[in-house]
Amino acid sequence: MRSVIFLFLLCSQLAYAAPDYAREKKWADEVVPGIVVGDAVYLELKQGHKFLTLLTEAKDAKMALVVVHGMGIHPDWGMVGTLRTELAEQGYTTLSVQMPVQANDAKYERYVATFPEAAERIGVAVDFLKARGYKTIAIVSHSMGSRMSRLYVMKHQDQLAAWASLGIGGGDTYTGIKIPVLDIYGENDLAPVLTNVKKRAASLKGNAGAKQVKVPKADHFYGNHEAEMVKAVRDFLDSVK
Repeated sequence: MRSVIFLFLLCSQLAYAAPDYAREKKWADEVVPGIVVGDAVYLELKQGHKFLTLLTEAKDAKMALVVVHGMGIHPDWGMVGTLRTELAEQGYTTLSVQMPVQANDAKYERYVATFPEAAERIGVAVDFLKARGYKTIAIVSHSMGSRMSRLYVMKHQDQLAAWASLGIGGGDTYTGIKIPVLDIYGENDLAPVLTNVKKRAASLKGNAGAKQVKVPKADHFYGNHEAEMVKAVRDFLDSVK
């Protein structure tokens, strides 16, 4: 009886942790037909799942960027779409990656179990860009996407030139990260982002290529302040050697 209960609980936990691939497909079915800038490219995980990415190549690109969105959305959503398209216009090839999603009503805690797959997707994206000849690669991430990216960066920073991290929360810092880091947040950001500003700044000390930027009057999604957001990211990337 105990074995049956254990197996039931184990299966329940696995089902709880599994990304919602059906919802992910719905996002792709909605997004791909409306793409004006860039091309849809499907990449594949080791277990066989194919996920959407949006590739926008810049001529004579300064570097290639893996763009990572936040919780429960898609790679062309709002400010993420702005980052991927405008940074491409300014000389950076961008590859915006679909992260794992959960049910529409899923809370943050349910997403934590998807972080390993998220990190694998980032790694697959980095390998794809390398295969296309890009030698200098950075990550540009937002919100939970920054938390997902951190898991990859901590283990594979030797593969990256830099990381622009927007609106990271959850108490995460940049301790142990040696590549150039941009910690950017809005003056009116979410409480989990704002309460940890000083701690994140302290974790950047000793990293000569790191900086922290506050965008005045901006909220978590940089509404009406997208231009300042893009400029801060571009200025940081331009400074990377």
